Amino acid sequence: MCGIVGVVSNAPVNQLLYDALLLLQHRGQDAAGIVTLLERKFFMHKAKGMVKDVFRTRNMRALPGNVGLGQVRYPTAGNAYSEEEAQPFYVNAPFGIVLVHNGNLTNAHALRAELFSTDHRHTNTESDSEVLLNVLAHELERSTRGVPLHAEEVFAAVKSMHKRLRGSYAVVSMISGHGLLAFRDPYGIRPLCLGRNAEGTVMVASESVALEGLGFKFERDIAPGEALFIDLQGQVHAHQCAEAPTLNPCIFEFVYLARPDSTMDGISVYQARLNLGETLAKRVVSTVPPSDIDVIIPIPESSRPSATQLAHLLGIPYREGFVKNRYVGRTFIMPGQGERKKSVRQKLNAIPSEFKGRNVLLVDDSIVRGTTSREIVQMARDAGARKVYLASAAPPVRYPNVYGIDMPTKGELVAHDRTIEEIRALIGCDALIYQDVDAMKRAVMKAAPVPAGGVPSKFAGFEASCFDGVYVTGDIDTEAINRMNGNRPRVEETEEDASRLALPNIR
Repeated sequence: MCGIVGVVSNAPVNQLLYDALLLLQHRGQDAAGIVTLLERKFFMHKAKGMVKDVFRTRNMRALPGNVGLGQVRYPTAGNAYSEEEAQPFYVNAPFGIVLVHNGNLTNAHALRAELFSTDHRHTNTESDSEVLLNVLAHELERSTRGVPLHAEEVFAAVKSMHKRLRGSYAVVSMISGHGLLAFRDPYGIRPLCLGRNAEGTVMVASESVALEGLGFKFERDIAPGEALFIDLQGQVHAHQCAEAPTLNPCIFEFVYLARPDSTMDGISVYQARLNLGETLAKRVVSTVPPSDIDVIIPIPESSRPSATQLAHLLGIPYREGFVKNRYVGRTFIMPGQGERKKSVRQKLNAIPSEFKGRNVLLVDDSIVRGTTSREIVQMARDAGARKVYLASAAPPVRYPNVYGIDMPTKGELVAHDRTIEEIRALIGCDALIYQDVDAMKRAVMKAAPVPAGGVPSKFAGFEASCFDGVYVTGDIDTEAINRMNGNRPRVEETEEDASRLALPNIR
C-alpha cells in the first residue's frame, strides 16, 4: 500500500506534488520521491523517510517543470532498507519513462525471468515495481515500432500489459516529451482517481482527499482496467484496456487504510465505517448485555466512526480514553516483542478517570497480530477498569494479503487456526467480539450511492482475502504465498521497521 500522484499543469508542479504527498502520507512512511519533467529532461529526488524530511528547500528548487509525479512508499516486496528501491523508477528506453506503483504483482518472479530471457531487459532491484516499469517499456517499444507515439499506441501497450501482469496495480507513469499515463488493474483492487482545478491543471491520485485538499474538483475514479493518457497540453484521453474488467476494490481500504474524508469508487470511507459500527452493534448485543457496559472507548484513530455509531445505537456513553502522542514516529512492528510493547506505551496514554471502576468496551478497526491489542487491554486494566471487553469493526484476519498490504504470514496472524475463545485468552480481554465477514461487506456496500432508477451496482464484490481467503485474481495458492513471503521486505534487526502495517495507525 503506497500513495501515488501525478500532475500535468501549465505552471510548476513541484509544490503541488509535495502537498499532495503530505495528504497521502498515511499510505506510506518508509520513503518518498518526486520526479518532474522540463522539456525532455527528468529531475528526480527520492530518499527514505517522511515527506517533510525527504524534501528540503534545495531539493524542491531542483525539481523544475510543469509535469510530474510522486509516491510515498510502503514496501511490500524487496528490501525495505534500500534507497534504490524507493520510487519513482526510471528507464531510458524507449523515450525515457518514470513510474510509481501502488499494489503488488503476484507473478513478479515469473515476469522477471521473462524480461531477462525473452524481452532482454535488465532489472537491478528486487522490487516488483521495477518489473512493472520494464514490462511497460517493452510493450511501449513494441507498440511504437516504426510509428510516432500517440494515445492509441499507449493504450495498445497497456492492453498488452494487462495480459501479462497479475495482481494489483494502480500506476502513474511519465513518458518524456509526451505526457502522463495512469492506469488501474482489471479488478480495481487499488484505488486511483482523477480531478481538475480552475486553472485546468489535471491531477490523478490514490485518494480523493489529495485532490480536494488542494482545491481540485474530483471528477471520477479511474475504472478497473482503464488507462488515461494526459498529454502535455492537459488533454485527457481515456480508454478501457482490459478485456473483462470487474470492480473488486480492497475492503481493507475502507476498514483501515484510507483517510475517512476520502471517497473511493463512490463509497464514502467515513460512512462505511459508521455502517461497520452499526452492524457491529448487533454482534456486541449477542455477546455482552449492554447493561454490563459502562462506557465505549475507541482505540485511536480509524475506529472512531465505528465506535461512535456503536455507542449511539446501544445508548452507552462514548468517551475518549486514550490520548495519542502524534510526535512519536511510527514505531510498531519492531524486531522484538519488548520493543513493540514499549512503543505502544509511548504512542498511547490512558486517561485513568475514564477507566477506573468501569466495565469498558474498547473498539478497534481490526486485529492483526494481537500483540498491540493485548498491551492496550492491559493498559485499560492498569488504569483501573473493572472489566475490559474488546470489539473489532473487522472480522478475524486469518489469511495473508498478497495485493499490496504487507500482512504477516499465517503463523503471525493471531486469528489463524484459533477459535475466538483462544484469541480472547491470548489478548486477555473479558469478551472479544468480531465483525461478521458478510456483514462487513454489506456494511461497506451500503455506503455506495444508489443510482437513479435502481440500476444494479457496478461492484462485482470486494477483495477481502485477508478475511475470507478468496483471492480474486485466481492465481494464488499456497506455493505462491510462500514464494511472496520469501520476498517480503527485509529490515535490519538493529533498527525498527517504520513502514509496515501497524495498528493503531497514524491518523
